[in-house]
Order: sequence, then C-alpha cells, then structure tokens
Amino acid sequence: MIELENDPKKRFTQVEMKFFSMWWEKQTEDKKNEVRKLVKEGRLEFVNAGWSMHDEACTHHDDMMNNMMIGHEFLEREFGDYARPRVGWHIDPFGHSNANPRLFAEMGFDAWFFARIDFEDKEVRMAD
Repeated sequence: MIELENDPKKRFTQVEMKFFSMWWEKQTEDKKNEVRKLVKEGRLEFVNAGWSMHDEACTHHDDMMNNMMIGHEFLEREFGDYARPRVGWHIDPFGHSNANPRLFAEMGFDAWFFARIDFEDKEVRMAD
C-alpha cells in the first residue's frame, strides 16, 4: 500500500479475498479509507475475488458459487459496487471445471484468464 500511495503510476491486482480480508481487518479506519481511495482510482483492482482460488478445494458447482459469493459479498460490503471484479483469474490452480466459464460469464466478467489446461481440452477449445 505504501508503494501505491507514494507512486500514482503503480497499480496492484488482488485475487483472493480471504488473504486480503485478514490484512484488512488489522487496518485502522484511516488506512481503510486510503485503500478505498486507491480502489476508486483503479490503482488497486480485484480480479476473480472469490474467497479463495477454487480448484481442488471447491469441486462441486454449489461450492464454486458459494466461494465466489462470499468473496464478492466482502467486496460489496467494504467497497461498494465500484470494486466489483470484471475479470476471472485462475492463473495457477490445479485445474478448473468446464463450469467455470459459464459461472464467470453469469457473474458479469468480461474476461477469464487461466494458465493450466489439459492438452486435449485445449485442442477442443481452440477448434471450437
């Protein structure tokens, strides 16, 4: 936060809300207001914003939705609508199900980034 506050050219992207919330709970109200300002300016951005990165931990459809809902409710409560994530982010999970693209589209995400994919699945996606 110090680097963001000192240099207006810098930006930071936060993914998992559980880790952010642990830090957030220890902050003073003044610090929270400074962070809210960074979020409004777009210099601190939340992507995905599930409580955790759901992969092996949330394998059922309901668990995936609840995981995302808990993280998004935290953001809404602390920052309002201006912090709503627009990008899904699964850069290093141990895989994802084919339910993820649909869930993320229904959550209003504009894009979804992921890194790991089975080679056969990739071939099908590239062809279709």
